[in-house]
Amino acid sequence: MTAIRVLLVDDDPLVRAGLALMMGGADDLRIVGEADDGDAVEDLVARTRPDVVLMDLRMPAVDGLTATQRLRRRPDAPQVLVLTTFHADEQVLRALRAGAAGFVLKDTPPAEIIDAVRRVAAGDPVLSPAVTRQLMAHVAGASADTRRARARARVALLNDREREVAVAVGRGLANAEIATGLFMSVATVKTHVSRILAKLDLNNRVQIALLAYDAGLLDEGAANGH
Repeated sequence: MTAIRVLLVDDDPLVRAGLALMMGGADDLRIVGEADDGDAVEDLVARTRPDVVLMDLRMPAVDGLTATQRLRRRPDAPQVLVLTTFHADEQVLRALRAGAAGFVLKDTPPAEIIDAVRRVAAGDPVLSPAVTRQLMAHVAGASADTRRARARARVALLNDREREVAVAVGRGLANAEIATGLFMSVATVKTHVSRILAKLDLNNRVQIALLAYDAGLLDEGAANGH
């Protein structure tokens, strides 16, 4: 089995050492590089070609949000898993909007961090619906109406079936669960997800979920008893 290549980005050498020690015990993970600031990330990614970047958000020169935005613009972008101290953090939400595949708290148990790396490497988001709601509520404010209007305009590009799949993704359902709930094959679900990503110019399922929240689709689903 090919090992998952991981790049560690954190300005605290003790955090990097702890992560490297933790992942060194997993046969399917390989640390291919380390950086202490976001300004070194792009060059390191080009040289080491990681599958997953574990990205701290708060760094002195170039923060993790900026580094994530730069990385996700690359055609061969690795998955980004954000490291943070706070679970209700506007910077986390901005990183997710920029294309990060999820986030983990720095005090998360080692086994769960390793599992999160494996999941994002496989293309699965690391973000529960409950955490998403908490994040969205944390940043809700004066711009909410504008954000909802923009999100609804984008969602209008989807057909009815794609919209149903987007809502299901927003609820955190896996492809098999969506297939069962919407009476379609898993392959058809994957096709719909790919079309949604392409139509809306999104990177991953996390961004689909955030757009569904922004547009109020999940509120509508709850109101309709779904």
